[in-house]
Formats: sequence, structure tokens, C-alpha cells
Amino acid sequence: MRWAVIGSNSFSGKAFCSYLELEQNEDVFRVERPAFDLNRGQEDLRMLLNRIEPHYIVNFAALSMVAQSWQRPLDWFRTNVMGMIELTDWLRQQKWLHRFVQISTPEVYGSTGAALGEGAPYNPTTPYAVSRASCDMWLATLHRAYGFPVLFTRTVNVYGPGQQLYRIIPKTIMCILPGQNHKLDGGGVSTRSFIHIDDVCCATYLTAMEGRAGMCYHSSTDRQISIRDLVALICNKMGAHYHDVVEESPERLGKDMNYQLDSTLIRRELGWSDAVKLEDGIDEVIKWVTENYATLKTQSQVYEHRP
Repeated sequence: MRWAVIGSNSFSGKAFCSYLELEQNEDVFRVERPAFDLNRGQEDLRMLLNRIEPHYIVNFAALSMVAQSWQRPLDWFRTNVMGMIELTDWLRQQKWLHRFVQISTPEVYGSTGAALGEGAPYNPTTPYAVSRASCDMWLATLHRAYGFPVLFTRTVNVYGPGQQLYRIIPKTIMCILPGQNHKLDGGGVSTRSFIHIDDVCCATYLTAMEGRAGMCYHSSTDRQISIRDLVALICNKMGAHYHDVVEESPERLGKDMNYQLDSTLIRRELGWSDAVKLEDGIDEVIKWVTENYATLKTQSQVYEHRP
């Protein structure tokens, strides 16, 4: 089977490509910016896809930063909605496509008070989340109207070695090593569930191969942890004192306090389970950052917007 991974230069996209090639021995074509850009004409992308005729397409290509989406919301809608409408309206007419996997987000549900199943109503609270919900609704409509073979995955906060340095786990480690302050929005009282990228890759593959078209599958761990406790855990592992590292700052606009997903469906129907404990996964990231610190410290540790 041939696969095309759109957004293959993202953290999750890159990891999934490696998983397909190394763990599943699949034939993978990488589709990444700037060579292929959903916002600047899709002729080259269509020519590529027509040439390789992938059976499976997995889409990781979304602008995903929440706070920054308030500053330039049109950029998020161009990429996450308009670009995807143009692409998928063309894809629905191609006979070679077997499955299209949309990597979605729990933020379409807004802040959750309890673990939500796949049928929970949308309640997005930021431009980013609204753009993702809009695209998901379009794809669901495409499935109902034309039988477009879409499947959705939604997972909780992903982490692992190789993640962008502005994400909470590598960012904390990068602050501890040189003794810099770590600004923690709202004091870190919001809670999240963190899942290792290896478990996410497995869930994504099972969804593509065995999931039912039109369905959404949640992948999540059962463990909830506040951002404050997560940072404290990393500090303890690295022999640092939390109050020496953290500087509390005001909460950002539209911040959801909690994300919890019920992953019963993918466990029962596809046989998936999470395998990497949070403590073990954090140890992996600490090892990766420490061993590569000389190189990583020269790289940007803040998000750089590229519309």
C-alpha cells in the first residue's frame, strides 16, 4: 500500500512517517512545506498525488498554535479550512484513494469537565479550535454526501523526543539546564493528559487500517496531571527546585482548563492501548535534550509563524 503524509515535517508527521517505514514496512511519500503549500496553489500537490496514487492519505498539516491564532485568525482559517476544502473536494473525485485520515484535536470540544466520547458536541473557544471544528464538519459532510472515506483521530497532548522546543516538556527541560526562568501561564493550574508519540503513531495506523469510514477515534491515557505538577515532576527528575525555575504569568486568552477524552472505542474496536508511562516518556525527552543540548540551544525556542 502507498501512503502520503501531508505535513510530514511536523513533529507528529515526521514520527508517523518513521513508524510507517520502520515498524510497518510501508511505502511512504512525504508532503511538506514549503515544497507543497495548501495556501499557495495546489497544482503541484495534485500532480504529485496523481502520479503516486496513494491508497492512504494522513493529514497532519494544520496551524496548531492556540494563543497565536487570536493575532492572525485568517491565517488559521486559510490553512485549516479553505486549503483543506480545496484539497478534499478534489480528492473525493479520485478513484485511487482508499482512506483519508484527518488528525483532529480535542480542542473542538472546548474545556471538558469529564472524559468525552466521540459523539460529544463541539464547543470551540479559540480561533484555532473553531477552524479545526469547521474543517471536521466539512469532512463529515463530504462523507455523508459522497461517501468520502474520511476517518478522524483526536488525541490528548502529544510529547516525545524531537518535539518542538516551545512545547511544555522540552521547554521546561531547556529552561532548567541553563538555569533560566520558565514562565507558566496561569500558574499551571489547567490539567491535561499526555500521551507519548509512539502510542499516537500506533493509534493512527490502526485507525487508518481498521477503522470505520466516517468515524472518529479518540486515543488517550487515563492519567490527568496539572501543568504545574508536570513541571514539578520534570524539576524533580533533573534535581531542580520548582520555585527556582518557574515564574507564574497571567493566563492566556481562551485557555481551556481541561481536556479529557474517553478512548473506550479505539480500545474495544481496534485493540489499541497506550504503552508508555509518563515518567518513562519524560526520561526519554530529558535524555534527548541533554545529549543534544549543544545543538538545541542554538535553535529557536519560540513559535515562529509561517502563514
